[in-house]
Amino acid sequence: MTAASFSTLNLNSALLENLTTLGYENMTPIQASSLPLILEGKDVIAQAKTGSGKTAAFGLGLIEKLNVKRFRIQTLVLCPTRELADQVAKEIRRLARSIHNIKVLTLCGGKPFGPQIGSLEHGAHIIVGTPGRVEEHVRKGSLNLEEVVTYILDEADRMLEMGFQDSLEKIVEHMPKKRQTLLFSATFPDKIKQISKDIMTNPEMVKIVSTHDTSSIQQQFYKVDNNEQRLKTLQLILMKHKPVSSVVFCNTKVEAQDVADALRENGFSAMAIHGDLDQKDRDQILIHFSSKCTSILVATDVAARGLDIEALDAVINYHISRDPEVHTHRIGRTGRAGNKGLACSLYSEKESYKIAILEESSGLKVVSESLPSAEILGEKKFYPQMACIQIDGGKRQKVRAGDILGALTGDKGIDGSKVGKITLLENKAYVAVDYSVVKTAVKKLSHGQIKGKTFKVRWFR
Repeated sequence: MTAASFSTLNLNSALLENLTTLGYENMTPIQASSLPLILEGKDVIAQAKTGSGKTAAFGLGLIEKLNVKRFRIQTLVLCPTRELADQVAKEIRRLARSIHNIKVLTLCGGKPFGPQIGSLEHGAHIIVGTPGRVEEHVRKGSLNLEEVVTYILDEADRMLEMGFQDSLEKIVEHMPKKRQTLLFSATFPDKIKQISKDIMTNPEMVKIVSTHDTSSIQQQFYKVDNNEQRLKTLQLILMKHKPVSSVVFCNTKVEAQDVADALRENGFSAMAIHGDLDQKDRDQILIHFSSKCTSILVATDVAARGLDIEALDAVINYHISRDPEVHTHRIGRTGRAGNKGLACSLYSEKESYKIAILEESSGLKVVSESLPSAEILGEKKFYPQMACIQIDGGKRQKVRAGDILGALTGDKGIDGSKVGKITLLENKAYVAVDYSVVKTAVKKLSHGQIKGKTFKVRWFR
């Protein structure tokens, strides 16, 4: 079947032109199935995995419906995590960049409350946030939802898993009953069915089978006897394959931190990300990992949901998930964009029932692999090729990526090929450089000027 073009939709010409400049040509299955219904103003329940293009589906729908001249909050998008909320807001801004004066505001926990009140006082068209923080603003009277015309729940199943049901119920009480409600979820448990009955009007159901082709992923399974052997097996797998970027999935926050600590103690480049970390730490860890300055990210499912991580060489399940859909979602982070991927899963005799469920749901025949010799652990550990430099100046100081690149490469500077990802935050910037030139790069940025100013610079380790 031929993929449908965005030009077949009744979209604003400026939106269509922008889609072309962004490289959006044909719609993904979730976009082709849900966008026409969304544009008709219908309530929609869409079941689709992360990476299916759902953000563009609801993003285009809400932008098309927006009255830019009316400077009131017209759309509320709720996400389970701060990372996903930031990612969704960024994508909406990209989709809306051809339409002037659209203001998108993020409201997430882990950030100071006061500045968010100040931003709300200046007004916005679209709010993207997490349920807990949005509910707090509604309760304290700093967020008015009386003119919301589009309400979107993104990854609704995760929000319920994280215990946000009460917040969701309280938020919806402050919105007009006459509105469009869009619910996106990777799974469709009974709680989701109940919520959809309570907050939606004659919703249309759209279901897209997994869009990730797991045929590009080599799956390996390793049987372990105890926790000590589990940790050793993880290290053997890492030493055998030496992935440039890998995510190790754990089932609990405590386990994720313990595994990352143990890997570091044994000489690996590893960091943990989970719900107990504050926003500043989470941001820095993700920047470090996505810039390839850390090789291994140890994560819980909730923390990893919605992370914008490209080109993962390997995914390792420290414990197999109880849910086969979560397993598919985890391993689907590797082997993307036509690349080969590796997914390794560790399990004990007690977890054999999970293997049986996985075999039944996926048609896989699980065969336990044999591990390389333990002698491999005595070899030199592999390290990231890149190092991360922190600059105490960001968007607020008018620093741009080009300014940082120019400061590094100009006047007998380092070669441009040695400069990696540059990330700009409000008051800070991070630049990845090849490990071989990190000291030279720090000296160049410390003693030179960026935008005619001198900023404090350090090697961020």
